[in-house]
Amino acid sequence: MGKTTKLLALWRRNDRILKAAVSGAFLYVLTVALAAPMLNAAPNAAELVLRLKPVYEVAEVRPAPLLTVVRDVVNRPSYQAYLREKDCLATAIYFEARGESAMGQRAVAEVILARTQVPGRPKSICGVVYEGSKRRTGCQFSFTCDGIADRVRDRDAWRQATRIATNVMRTGGKVNAVAGGATFYHADYVSPGWASRMVKVAEIGTHIFYRPQRGRHL
Repeated sequence: MGKTTKLLALWRRNDRILKAAVSGAFLYVLTVALAAPMLNAAPNAAELVLRLKPVYEVAEVRPAPLLTVVRDVVNRPSYQAYLREKDCLATAIYFEARGESAMGQRAVAEVILARTQVPGRPKSICGVVYEGSKRRTGCQFSFTCDGIADRVRDRDAWRQATRIATNVMRTGGKVNAVAGGATFYHADYVSPGWASRMVKVAEIGTHIFYRPQRGRHL
């Protein structure tokens, strides 16, 4: 009885193996039958693989152009004018008062800015600084007509003059002012005739600062 049971189990297992083999053979024949037209049309196996692979349309990817300028400076001429004005102011500070304290240099810068608001005077900083410099006499700041080349030799003093010029221009010379609204000054070792007609408002370092009497402009 035990032998009979073993024989039946063996037959069932072999039957499953046989069925699997037959199914595999059938699928193989079906696959070959379906692929035969493609094999006949393709000259080689490589071309067949290429034909069987799905084709995807690849969009062309172009790199974004490099941005060399963050933004267009619309007011570039105004900015360039500002740089020229600042350079003129720093130049005047350097050649007129580089030996003075920061307060003394600021006072000189305030005088120059105040003059741009005086009727009859140039309205720009450069115009005020170089007013009368083309004439033998009449220059307002001695360094502009002394015949000596305006060469910056002390880089530290120039950097300080530039910083002071920037600060005074930003505030208009009216915030924490030290020159008392002066529009004129002279060194303390000279006595110009016009000083007697002015109101003395400050004495800083070696410079004495004045403003005209009320209602008068010089």
